[in-house]
Amino acid sequence: MGNRLSKIYTRTGDDGTTGMADGSRVSKADLRFDAMGKIDLLNSQIGLLRGYLTQDSQSQPNHVQPNHAQFDAKLSRLQHQLFNLGGELAMPEYRGILAEYVTELENQIDEWNTHLPPLKDFILPAGTMVTSQVHIARCYCRDAERLLVALNSRDDNVSPLSLQFINRLSDWLFVLARVVARLDAGQEVLWDKTTLS
Repeated sequence: MGNRLSKIYTRTGDDGTTGMADGSRVSKADLRFDAMGKIDLLNSQIGLLRGYLTQDSQSQPNHVQPNHAQFDAKLSRLQHQLFNLGGELAMPEYRGILAEYVTELENQIDEWNTHLPPLKDFILPAGTMVTSQVHIARCYCRDAERLLVALNSRDDNVSPLSLQFINRLSDWLFVLARVVARLDAGQEVLWDKTTLS
């Protein structure tokens, strides 16, 4: 891999195409690359979230520091899994998303939900910087899911496990937003339908 990455620019994409893992050239405007780009954006947003969590943790006095390490480890694992998903899109015969990844997300959602109050109102994507960033990642995740569904409708070679994973990940991010909103005695921002009346 080191040799492949030693030269960053190759000029081969100057014509608007890019190389697939099998050596074929495909337009950079192809739906497949749109999906890959959205996965990359989601991964980058999760990286930014990790940065905010670290910054938030370091800015608090030690006696009120929330336990951010548990989130960082989970988010790091997700970044690697999303990279695997990008690999699947580049090499449709490759399988990098496993059933256990979906189960892990579901188990974490169930565990977190046992400590959260019942959801009785819609939640606005707002609050602290960290909470808002989780919501942004969740929105990118839904965008990625829509593109994967469209790609599968066209090419019929997106793994069903990958579709389950990206769907469950958006649910996981939603619940994570509820969890981090409560850090440092924070509150969720609920939709008030009377404000426009």
